Amino acid sequence: MHDEPSWMQAFLAVHVAAGTSCLVLAPLVVTFTKGGARHRRWGKIYFWSMGAVAATALPMALFRPVLFLALVAVLSFYLTFSGYRVLRLKNLPTGGSAEPIDWAAAALTFVACGCLAGFGLFRSSWVQHMGIVAIVLGALGMRGTAADLYRFAHRPTQRMFWLYVHLEKFIGSYIAIWTAFSVVTLSQLFHHAGLAIWLWPTAVGVPAIAATVAYYRYKYAVTAPYKSTGLQA
Repeated sequence: MHDEPSWMQAFLAVHVAAGTSCLVLAPLVVTFTKGGARHRRWGKIYFWSMGAVAATALPMALFRPVLFLALVAVLSFYLTFSGYRVLRLKNLPTGGSAEPIDWAAAALTFVACGCLAGFGLFRSSWVQHMGIVAIVLGALGMRGTAADLYRFAHRPTQRMFWLYVHLEKFIGSYIAIWTAFSVVTLSQLFHHAGLAIWLWPTAVGVPAIAATVAYYRYKYAVTAPYKSTGLQA
């Protein structure tokens, strides 16, 4: 680290502090009543902390350069960004439309994830020989951003679609934080874990997302009359 410029050391300090904050904040936000003042307040702090993680990770990755981490940083922030933005798109089923920033962010991230998966498959050396991990993360990212782009073009019919997307994206961003924590910390304890160190958060988190969304889909399908959760941006 002593050979790196001072700005890199400063960025790394901010990166670690923001990432640690996200690890602590996410479970805290979940415990608060959905849509309540504390949920919104701490959710915004989590959002900006994730922003700090990505804003420091991207220039550090490009400076070194480590293309794999740069592309993952784009995906990680988009998960948080789109999870936050969907709260402003609740009116899509009733004639609302996505804004240019939503389209641009989804398209850019789709391209980044396509590069991640493509390089992992055909040019593994370009993504630091993280072939399988790059393919898995890139494919999942492409699937998610393609779903967003489709949703922007073909308005959803479910009134509560935004809640499901909000949950998917924010849990997804927490998976990204746990992946980083796993690689940096757990790899020191489990030297021969290999791909498991990178992929176990995804292996645990994706079913957790599916189960959580399924629970809320069932909850609101059987709840009548409909009552808003009050979640706001």
